[in-house]
This record gives sequence, C-alpha cells and structure tokens, in this order.
Amino acid sequence: MLDTKDFNFFESQNSFDFKGFLLKIVGYWKWFVLSLLFAFFFAYNVNIRKESVYGMESLIVVEDQNNPFFTSNTSLVFNWGGTSDKVQTIITTLKSRSHNEIVVDKLQYYIKYLKKGEYYFQDVYGETPFYVEIDKTKGQLYGQLINIKFLSPSQYQLSVDFGEATSATIMQYSDLLSNPVNVPGGEFKKVYKINEQVTLPFLNLKVIIKPDAYEYTNQEYYVRFDDFNGTVANYKGIDVSADLKALSVVRLQMEGSNKYRLVEYLNTTVDVLRKIQLESKNQFANNTIAFIDSTLREMEGQIKEAENELKEFRKGKNIFELEDGGGVLSSKLSNYDIEKDAIDRKLAYYNLLKNYLDKTTDYAKLPAPAVAGIDDPNVVSNVAKLIELSSERARMSYSVKNKGMFSDFDVKMEATKKVLLENIASSKSALALDLSLIKRNIAKAEGEASLLPENKQEHIKITRKYNLKDRIYSTFLEKRSEAEIVKAANISDIKFLDPAKDLGGGLRGPKTSVNYILAAMFGFLLPLLVVFVITLLDNSINTTDDIKKLTAIPLIGVIGKKNTENNLSVFEKPKSPLAESFRAIRSSLQFMYKKQQKDGTKILMLTSSVSGEGKTFCSINLATVFALSDKKTVIVGLDLRKPRIFGDFNIDNITGVVNYLIGQKTIDEVIQKTHIPNLDVIPSGPIPPNPSELLMSDAMGEMIEELKTKYDYIVLDTPPVGLVSDALELAHFCDATLYVTRQGFTKKGMLSVVNDKHKRGELHNVSIVFNGFQNKAKYGYGYGYGYGYGYGAYGEGYHDDVKSKSGWKKVLEKLKKNS
Repeated sequence: MLDTKDFNFFESQNSFDFKGFLLKIVGYWKWFVLSLLFAFFFAYNVNIRKESVYGMESLIVVEDQNNPFFTSNTSLVFNWGGTSDKVQTIITTLKSRSHNEIVVDKLQYYIKYLKKGEYYFQDVYGETPFYVEIDKTKGQLYGQLINIKFLSPSQYQLSVDFGEATSATIMQYSDLLSNPVNVPGGEFKKVYKINEQVTLPFLNLKVIIKPDAYEYTNQEYYVRFDDFNGTVANYKGIDVSADLKALSVVRLQMEGSNKYRLVEYLNTTVDVLRKIQLESKNQFANNTIAFIDSTLREMEGQIKEAENELKEFRKGKNIFELEDGGGVLSSKLSNYDIEKDAIDRKLAYYNLLKNYLDKTTDYAKLPAPAVAGIDDPNVVSNVAKLIELSSERARMSYSVKNKGMFSDFDVKMEATKKVLLENIASSKSALALDLSLIKRNIAKAEGEASLLPENKQEHIKITRKYNLKDRIYSTFLEKRSEAEIVKAANISDIKFLDPAKDLGGGLRGPKTSVNYILAAMFGFLLPLLVVFVITLLDNSINTTDDIKKLTAIPLIGVIGKKNTENNLSVFEKPKSPLAESFRAIRSSLQFMYKKQQKDGTKILMLTSSVSGEGKTFCSINLATVFALSDKKTVIVGLDLRKPRIFGDFNIDNITGVVNYLIGQKTIDEVIQKTHIPNLDVIPSGPIPPNPSELLMSDAMGEMIEELKTKYDYIVLDTPPVGLVSDALELAHFCDATLYVTRQGFTKKGMLSVVNDKHKRGELHNVSIVFNGFQNKAKYGYGYGYGYGYGYGAYGEGYHDDVKSKSGWKKVLEKLKKNS
C-alpha cells in the first residue's frame, strides 16, 4: 500500500534544491560568459567615452595682519573680526554667487573652447593657439557651436551650422539679456583675417592669435557661448574647507576635465578675494581721505580770505608796534581757539554721526573718528564694526536671495548702532564740560585784551582768525597723510601657502576599475537571476530524483534522447546506449512477468499524461527490442484521435483498428508487415466520431483474443490518460502498464494523475519510464546514469562509437537545415 505522502505534490514543492540550482547554473555557463562579455564590452565603451576628470587644489592661510602704523590716533584699519571669524567669512565668500560671478566674468569662462575628439568634444581651454575678444554690449550666438578652421597663419574660416532653423538666440553678457535674431538657414561660412572684427547680426568677436602659437594651419576648433548663470553655478560648487589641525589654513579643491581651467580658477578666485578684502580694510582710510579732501577744499578759501585780511590790516602799519604788549595774549588766545575748535570738531562729528545713524541705513561711507581727533576705543571699534556689517550686507544683496540672512545682519547692525548712540551721548556730555571750561578761559583772555588799544585789539582778532584756520588746515593735512600711510601699509590677511599648479597627474576619474567591477557584478547577477527565476518557475520533471520524490510508483527505466531522425532508433542503431536502455526495460519487464508467473502472450500498454512525451517512440522501440529477440510482436495503435504510429514504417493508415472494431475488416486484413523481422503493426485507421465507445465495445476484447493466438508480445499504444479516459478502459487487458514521462516536458503535477489512478486501482502493475533524458547540468542533474547497466564500460566495444561534432560543424549543420 502506498503512503499518502508519496502522492502529496504540494508538500514536495516546499523544499528548494540548492544542489540542483548550482548544477543548473553550471549548465547555463554560456549565458554567464555572454552576459559577462557584454557587460565588460559595455563598461569598456562607457570608459572610453567618458572625459578624464582631474582634481586640483590650493592652500591659503588667513592671518591677522596688523598695520605697522596703527596707533590709537590712526585707527583706520578695517577689522574682519578674529581669525576664526575670518576663516568662516572667507569660506562663505568663496562659495557665494556674487564672488564667483566676479571671477567668471573676469576669466570669461562662459566662453568654451572645444576640439572634436573621437567620442566627445574636448575642453581645450589654454591649449588653443588663439582666444576670442568679445564686445559684451553686443549679442553673441548663444549655446551653439561656432567652427573656426585656420586656413593659413593669417586667415581662418568661421562657420555655423544652423540646420533648418531661421532664428537663434543671442546673449549680451554686459546685462545678461537674451534676444532672438534671424539667421540664414543651413550652414553659414565666411573667411576672416586674424584680428579682424567679426560683425554679424548673431556674432561680434575678434580672433586673436597668442604670441606663443605655432603650426596651427588646418587646425579646427569650436567656440561656444554658454549661459553665464549656469557657468557660475558650476564653479560655485568649489570645495572650500578649513584644515582641522590648523584652523587658519583653508583648502580649496576643484574637479573638472581641463587642468588649465582648474589651476587658473583656483588662483584667480583667491586673488579676487584678496583684492576685495584689502579694499574692505582700506574703507576707513578711503572714507577719511574723501572727508578730509572735501574739508580742505572748503578751507582753502577761508585761509586765503583770512590771510588777505591780515595783510590788508598790517599794510602801512608798524608790525612790531602792533605786536608789542599783545604777543603773549595773542598766543594764549590762539591756543584757546585751537582747543575750542578741537572740541567743536568732535561735537560736530558726533552730531553728524548721530544724524547719520538716525536717517541712513548705509553706513559704508562713514569717515573714521580719528579725522575729528576722536580716539575713544569704544567709538572707533563700533564705527569700524558698523562699516564692516554695512559693506558685507551691500555685497551680499547682489547674490543672496535668503531674506533671513539679511535679517541677521539688520539685527547685528541695530545692536551696534544702539551701543554707538550711547557712546555718542556719554562722549558729548564730557565734551560739553570741556567746552564750557575753555569758553571761560577765552572770555577771561578777551577781557584782558579789551584793555589794549583798539588797533592792537583788531590785530589780535585778525591774527587769531588766521592762526585758527591755518592750524586746522595743517591738522587736516596731517590726518590725510596718516590715512595715506595707513592705506599704503595695509596688506591682505590672505596669503598663498600653496598656489594651484599642474604638476602632472591629478587624475580623479573616470573610475574605470569601478565600472569593470560593476560590469562583472551585473554580468554575473543578471543570468544568475534569470536562472533562479527559471528554476522557480520550472515545474517540469528533470531528474529521476524528482520522480522518486513525487511518487512511489517504481521507475523501470531511463531512456536517452533520440539519436535518429525517425523513431526507429533501436533498429537503426542496435548497439547504441539508447538501444541498450530499451533492452534494460525489456529485462525488467521479463523479470516482472516471471515474478507474476505469467505465461503465454504478454500484453503491454504504454500511456502518458499528455501528447509529446514520447509514448509512441517508446512503443515502437520497445516492440522492436522484443522482435529482435525472435519474439513475434505487434504494435496496436489505439490512439484513435491522433494516429501517428504508421509513419515510421512507411505504411498507410487507410485500414486499421477502427475498421476491425466496426466489422469492416478481419484481423488479418488490418495487420500490416514491417521491414523489421517479427514485428507487425496494426495502425489506428480512419479517425472515428466515437473513439471511446469503440474501445469499450466487445469487438475490442475479441481483437485482443485473436492477437494472443498470433503473437508473443502485444504492445498497445494508447492515448494519454491525462487528456482522455480511453487508456483506462484498456487497462484490464494488460499485464503491465508503462507510464512515459519526458525530461523537461512532463509537469510535476501530472504525476498526481497517475498516482490517483494507481491508488484507486484503475491502473495496475504500472511502472514509470523516464524518456528524453540528457545528462546536462542545466537540468540540475550533474552525475551519470548508466544505460544498459554498464555494458561496454571496460572497452569491449559493445556500443556504437558516437563522435561528437565540433561547434562550428553544428552551426553549419543548423544553417543547412534552415536553408
């Protein structure tokens, strides 16, 4: 009795055969080789079509460069804060859009110089024998290749292929305005001289040859005008970072396809920053000089007027007599006047500063407090801080769109302004006391002077006026000189430690090794995934182990793949392994008959699950094996719906089983001889409308009985049990039933059909034949299966020698067949 688990198909499907999967991978080795070859070929083509990427870097150091002429009275140095603040400010500035716009505009990097390579246009900036000079106020053809071919050392051909377009876009780089313009369709060509101005509706430039250019005749280059903002955005991605070990050191790094551009940009961006930073440091001095210059221009007339008045008064008078008795008093009054003027200038500066703070928001042009003789460190530092914040805000207003950042600046400026107003109030209070004291001293001295003669009093008055103007003028000249000295002595806080330089190398990409590694990975994984999917979806019987797992019905034999064009494999190649496998089945059947003590004629039925599993092939060759052993054998074609057994014997199907069953012909009239000794065939005959009823009729039993009297073996070729029930109606005539399965064709679920039939007793003495077996790893079957139980294993030459054809011969043979 069979165990019920042997018929449980679904239970057997729950386990995954890893060994079979690995063997199947080996079986599809060609897929893996082809996939890897394709992947490596693809990676190779990607690598050769990618531009080389280089990396360049430079190092700068940020230091506190104190002005050697700095004193409390000449505090005109612009202050960026401590070193750490400076570093962060510099990093932010180098990455800002406004700064990179200045650099890109200076270097004109929106003009691309290209040369056509094998796979792409190469950036040859710095390597061309020429450069173009453009008028930024005039339009340039935007985003299109302009071909420049040198015909001679003094001439070149300019060409543009517009294709079918009749309009193009031009860009004015002075204001970044773009406008459409009409262009001639097709290709525009024109010859120009070197240094000749090109004036076209879509192009305004001049080609200038570099001084070191040579042998450029017949050389061909391309120029393209790109988007300014897009170019800035590319260079805005510069990598700027502070060194973790030395916070004052800043590292600048860039990557690109042109090393000359990288080196030039890294060095220029630092030079531009140094210039801006130095200008910021000189802001105090420039404001002071501008303020003093305006004051001196105003005072020149006043001094000249006072000088003329003094000369006019002294004209015709004795100077010694005028100065006698009043010289000391005049000197004292002059000193008091100078002291009073210094206080008045300070108060005037404070009033001006307060009015400026109350009514203005741009503090970048504030003059230094030192211009008025103010040396209060609180006032000096706060004014410097306010100028710094105001200048920085003005610079960022051109590039920064983040309103929150402006709010931060406004909060800082408002806080500084509030502190500065408090400083002004306290300083003015102190100056008011000093002013009242000096006024009392002046009043006392003037009282003394009033006792002098009238002409001497007038002389003292005029002299005081002139001395005051002259002293003020001299003081301003001294302050202006100090400001000029401070400005000249100022140096940038940014210094190059290591400027960018092309020393060869610097290659960063493309990372060809990574591409090849990825190609190897995907080239292996893709077929692996396909094989895995095939394995999961493969529900076919591929090995004898599959049969053993799915059923307890015994496996009587394994049949190899057909080695002939027709089904007569045993007769045509009687010594082949395939013929030996049928003999092995014959031996097993004879053992079975002997065990059953079966004498007389043996009836053998062959069936299968569906068509195409080799049932007819097995019937013919098994009958041939019996016939070649001198046993009278007949094959009865009982597959009335799809008769096909007659074709291999070159006989017709006009008369057969159907004619006998309906009483048209006798048994001898339907039996047909074959060219194989001892083997006869009864074909199916014409296809009837009621095949099942004919096979169930009494005439069928009568035919079997008549055949028993004539033959030793009767082989019944029946329809598949998985499709129709005809074979089940014939099972009671048979001594044994062979259920044919085929490797890679029969579905595992089909065995449940024969399991059920056998379990219910509808099929008895049933055995399974495994047909079409190939010992290939792709079926997950990596070990040999001995056909014929080892005959010829020791070289006796029992089997026919089968020479395997070479690969190219197989290809030629397939081509011949297809043709």
